[in-house]
Amino acid sequence: MSTGLPDYWIAGPPVRTARATEAAVDAFLERADASRGLLDVDATLGQTPRVVRWQFLCSLAARRRIAFHGTGDPSIERFEPREAIDFAPFGQQRAVFATSDPIWAMFYAIVDRGRHRLTLNNGCLLLEDTGDAYYYFSVSRQALPRRPWRTGYLYLLPADTFVEQPGAVYAGHRARVPQLASPVAVQPFARLRVAPRSFPFLGRIRGHDDERLEEYAQAVMAAAPWPD
Repeated sequence: MSTGLPDYWIAGPPVRTARATEAAVDAFLERADASRGLLDVDATLGQTPRVVRWQFLCSLAARRRIAFHGTGDPSIERFEPREAIDFAPFGQQRAVFATSDPIWAMFYAIVDRGRHRLTLNNGCLLLEDTGDAYYYFSVSRQALPRRPWRTGYLYLLPADTFVEQPGAVYAGHRARVPQLASPVAVQPFARLRVAPRSFPFLGRIRGHDDERLEEYAQAVMAAAPWPD
C-alpha cells in the first residue's frame, strides 16, 4: 500500500514479540524499578543472547514512556540542556534532546563523528492513521564509503520533563515526529552498548553533500524529492 511519502522514507521493521524478548523486557523493568543508579542493560541481555537489541528496545518503548539518546560517550551521568543545530523550529531551542523511538536514537549511537568529519541528516515520522514508523538516514557523501560507524551507547532517560515536537500534516498524513526536548537537566537510568551490526538500517544509510545540507532539510520538510 502506497503512503505517498517520498521514496527516501524507509518503513520501520515489524517488531516480533518473541517470548524471549518479552522476558528480557520484564527482567529489565523489574531491575529498573528497584534500582537507583545507572543500569547496564547489557547485563540483562547477556542472559538472553537470542534477543535482538532493536526488537528489545522497541518492545520496551511500547511498554513504557522512555526518552532515548544515542551517543559515543560511555560515561555520561547527567544530560544538560544545550543549543542544537537544527533547521526545524522545534530543534532551535536550548534543551536536552532525545526521542521516544529507539531505532532513531540508535543512529546517533553508531555514527562516528569523533574520527570522521561529517554531518547528519535524518528523521523519523509516526503516521497517526496507521501507527507506522518511517525513517530516513543520511551522512556526508564523502564519508559514506569509509563506513564511519562505531560502537556507541544508547541512554535511557525518564521522560517526565520532556515534551514532544508538535504534530503536523506531512504528505497528506497526520504525523508526529517523536523528537523530545527537556528544558532541564536529566539523569539517565540505564545505558546499552550498541554495535553497528545492531542497527537494522545500516545498509540503507544514504549520502548528502555538506554544502547543500539546508537544501536537503528543506526538501524533507516539504515532502519533496531528495535533491540530486
